[in-house]
Amino acid sequence: MEDDAPVIYGLEFQARALTPQTAETDAIRFLVGTQSLKYDNQIHIIDFDDENNIINKNVLLHQAGEIWHISASPADRGVLATCYNRTFCCVLSLDSFGALGKSAAQLFIALATSSDSKVLTCAAVWRMPKELESGSHESPDDSSSTAQTLELLCHLDNTAHGNMACVVWEPMGDGKKIISLADNHILLWDLQESSSQAVLASSASLEGKGQLKFTSGRWSPHHNCTQVATANDTTLRGWDTRSMSQIYCIENAHGQLVRDLDFNPNKQYYLASCGDDCKVKFWDTRNVTEPVKTLEEHSHWVWNVRYNHSHDQLVLTGSSDSRVILSNMVSISSEPFGHLVDDDDISDQEDHRSEEKSKEPLQDNVIATYEEHEDSVYAVDWSSADPWLFASLSYDGRLVINRVPRALKYHILL
Repeated sequence: MEDDAPVIYGLEFQARALTPQTAETDAIRFLVGTQSLKYDNQIHIIDFDDENNIINKNVLLHQAGEIWHISASPADRGVLATCYNRTFCCVLSLDSFGALGKSAAQLFIALATSSDSKVLTCAAVWRMPKELESGSHESPDDSSSTAQTLELLCHLDNTAHGNMACVVWEPMGDGKKIISLADNHILLWDLQESSSQAVLASSASLEGKGQLKFTSGRWSPHHNCTQVATANDTTLRGWDTRSMSQIYCIENAHGQLVRDLDFNPNKQYYLASCGDDCKVKFWDTRNVTEPVKTLEEHSHWVWNVRYNHSHDQLVLTGSSDSRVILSNMVSISSEPFGHLVDDDDISDQEDHRSEEKSKEPLQDNVIATYEEHEDSVYAVDWSSADPWLFASLSYDGRLVINRVPRALKYHILL
């Protein structure tokens, strides 16, 4: 049964990390990571039963810390990576203070611990229990079930590099290559021994004045997966993973901090970005002097932008204005006339010149604005199994699953 009505799930925890399961599967599955200082943090496995329009969930304990970013292996349904906060404290004993006195020593330890404790954002690769790898349409009985634990495969050692911002997997690979962004370092890792060991293969660093820190990154599915794009401050950069050298730079891409970016799945040079200037911009990396298109539909910071994996005219954005916006960017898509057009198709169109003159590119527009959230929307993403379905997550732990309106779906298909 297909219904355009949203399906809402409450995690009962604050959350900002969301990813679809990307390994080949027919199941509609999303993974959500929680943020709690009081309770053990969790990863909620959300399986959506499209036929019955219901959500089924399983819970995994993530005792390492509150989760800031989560990503799923494109090759193994049971493997995922998280970036999480870990607190390191100064450890002192009462015996160290001799005749100072117990009460004075306790006060000193409390002050020292509070001032010397350090929070570091770490990253690790995990495996979920085997029985949870496949999508399920059955949830355990909440009253009798207990959360299961993740198996730690390996840490991505960042002691020399700083706080991890995100981990991205090579999109078309075998799940053995990942890139992490730590402060001003971009790190390429090889996962070995069934992902139980992460070996740093190569790295590069931002250089310049001030505290340069990466905020996000994406691995391009084009160019044989040899390019990665990153964001730091107001700048977008492209990197060649073979040499870890910079291949393009878009300075002042946004008026304020760039929050996120994504590659067009069908047009190899097109890239979308969003940021604290409330704008979403679309770029052709061959000519970075100005954006190809700019959207200004949100009224606060834009945290996320995602292209649809199959139909690149469909673009999702999520914002601190508590809204999710689905836009139809057909004029800069691979189907500007309603059918697939490659960059090399211009010469072929000369054979149909009279016909094409009568056809104008379709108009860009906002398809729908979704207002089911009451808090900042920190993450939006498309299902890997169903191109017409997407999820959004707000900080209060509300996950909303929506569909592309049926009228638009049939218009695109027919």
